[in-house]
Amino acid sequence: MEALPTRSDLVAGVSDTLAEILGIEDRRDQLTADTELFGSLPELDSLSVLELATALETKYDVVIDDDDFTGEVFESIGSLADFLESRSNGG
Repeated sequence: MEALPTRSDLVAGVSDTLAEILGIEDRRDQLTADTELFGSLPELDSLSVLELATALETKYDVVIDDDDFTGEVFESIGSLADFLESRSNGG
């Protein structure tokens, strides 16, 4: 059985995926769990949120339902990692 990713692994994975989708790989090292998504990253728009969600679903084998697209889940890289962690643990 594959080990579940740790929160730090998830933060790194979300950061890597986000940087790739937004084309901000040059700023990847500035992305942390505390990085706010909306308002902090001007490149992040509704289309890129959908791209991010699709990439994370594939990467972590989770489903992000329409009801999960909330300000709370997508508040920061850390809140998104926490959400993925809860889904990875059978949530």
